Amino acid sequence: METQIQTFIFYGQVGSGKGTQAKLLMEYLKAKDGRESVYAGTGEGFRKLLETKNYTSSLVKDSMLRGELQPDFLTTSIFTNILVSSLDAGKHLFADGYPRTTAQSETFETMMKFFKRESIKIIYIELSKEEAMKRNLLRGRADDTEEGLNRRFDEYFNNVMPSMEYFKDKEGYEVCTIDGEQSIEDVQKEIISAIGL
Repeated sequence: METQIQTFIFYGQVGSGKGTQAKLLMEYLKAKDGRESVYAGTGEGFRKLLETKNYTSSLVKDSMLRGELQPDFLTTSIFTNILVSSLDAGKHLFADGYPRTTAQSETFETMMKFFKRESIKIIYIELSKEEAMKRNLLRGRADDTEEGLNRRFDEYFNNVMPSMEYFKDKEGYEVCTIDGEQSIEDVQKEIISAIGL
């Protein structure tokens, strides 16, 4: 059975496993309908940028170490580049790490109209701050210090949550809240059930 073209936005604070779940859902859809997906992950985009070791990457690195969100224009340009170079009418779209501010949500809405994307599903993987802290300290990334993580949690609640709230009650957008404290397999099952696939 052929599924409709799907568009997803993954929300969840650092450590919620949203990148893992996005990739699992991409595999699930590929097995189901054979269609390709575009994974528009700004985290990966920023990591590639950091490898260039140029002036921009040095500024990004400094703000990352402080646990700050990157400026809208930079995050939007990374996300836009992925869509322009990879998206076509027959591919599913997975947005991970974008939008992260209300301004980005407004831009995202404009992009989706341009790319003729309707029926966008927002998958919010909910995770307590305590569990997120535990998971991130176990990961052991350089920017995963307790102080840096606390700042990222604050940024998340001050900026990222309002960017998700922007889509509530908007036509064509549906928010599915998922319990992120379960096992990876159970989170995946709940996502598939919530989006009706």
